Amino acid sequence: MDMTQGVIWKQLIAFSIPLLIGNLFQQLYNTVDSIIVGNFVSTEALAAVGSVTPVINMLIGFFTGLATGAGVVISQFFGAKDGERVHKTVHTTLMMTLVLGVFFTFIGIFMTPFMLRFMATPDNVMASSSEYLRIYFGGIIGLMLYNMASGIMRAVGDSQRPLYFLIFSSIVNVILDLLFVVGLHMGVAGVAWATIIAQFASAALALFSLGRSKGDYRFVPRDLRMDWMILKKIIRIGLPAGLQMAVTAFSNVFVQSYINVFGSTCMAGWTSLSKIDQFALLPMQSLALAATTFVGQNLGANNLARAKRGTRVSLAMSVGITAVLTVLLLTFSRQMLMLFTQDADVITYGKLFISVFSPFYVICCANQIFAGSLRGAGDATGPMLIMLASFVLFRQLYLYIGTMFTDSLVYVAFGYPAGWVVCSILMVIHYYAGKWQKPYLAK
Repeated sequence: MDMTQGVIWKQLIAFSIPLLIGNLFQQLYNTVDSIIVGNFVSTEALAAVGSVTPVINMLIGFFTGLATGAGVVISQFFGAKDGERVHKTVHTTLMMTLVLGVFFTFIGIFMTPFMLRFMATPDNVMASSSEYLRIYFGGIIGLMLYNMASGIMRAVGDSQRPLYFLIFSSIVNVILDLLFVVGLHMGVAGVAWATIIAQFASAALALFSLGRSKGDYRFVPRDLRMDWMILKKIIRIGLPAGLQMAVTAFSNVFVQSYINVFGSTCMAGWTSLSKIDQFALLPMQSLALAATTFVGQNLGANNLARAKRGTRVSLAMSVGITAVLTVLLLTFSRQMLMLFTQDADVITYGKLFISVFSPFYVICCANQIFAGSLRGAGDATGPMLIMLASFVLFRQLYLYIGTMFTDSLVYVAFGYPAGWVVCSILMVIHYYAGKWQKPYLAK
């Protein structure tokens, strides 16, 4: 999709809806895991699967940032109609993914016991958490290859094929979850194996599709090599975002340690909330990714005014959709939580967390959309520093200082919304300060 001309809101909808559905199915990986272990294994198993999420997100977040950088570079070259550099960037990106995939596999497996102890994981959850993490990291390269191949397609305006592949792999994941857990009684290990098999299936489909593409972004295995100048540009844009996501996820390890103190039942309620929370954030995140591609293509075509209009439209759409979702979430919170467990205590904890989080989702739209637009413009450092200051520094000070005076679970949970508010205020100030647009005003 060439997003440098046409009706902006229609293009954003056409691009983001397949992306939203794709992200929805991607969230189903761990969500289905949680639903099945919560209903067919135990509350401790539900706590185990959910409590490892910050550890997984730490390494995945770093790679996702690099993938964002690659997508920005590709979208800008695509918008400038520079086919040769589009081709080189695609193959540099995939080569980088293979190298990092091997590295992250070993790092993830190695750091598993350390991170679980660091989070003060309870003894009755430790063994299951460790087993799930080791299996998950053993197959993480499949997830990385899928995300990068899909990012390449989205950078050139194709958000439909990644959706089809993800739907297929999500169905595979559900079927294998039921087979391994309900049928073969493999417990937490069963959902981990189902997840990585499904991830490899989606990666294979995405790479095969790229190999059959007709454009300059077609994947040709013999062309896999590093173009060091392009890699440098990817790292310059992607590394700040990657570090921000990784450090934020690492910060969330600390938050998880505060939750773990309240026991496995509270952990299970937090796990249920975290899965629902991810779905509530999907529309704004999908529109933020659409804004990144939109801004990247239009600045590549030297159309600053259109890029800025796209940001405003993305923000308005995300606020409207998120407001509706918030009302639905508050209305049907109990029914949603009952998907994960029938344990009354776990549901009570989950409802408490939802009541704390949901009123602040609309505010979160600002930091997501403006960060996406800034990255599309090549300004990854600004959003990185703002998000680190809000989600790491502020949030940790909030928890560390506040818990000296109170042991309130509500106070601990409010650390997330408080960080969102601070981040949105700072992101709006940074965006409208306008420093990011100076290189394009000079053209």
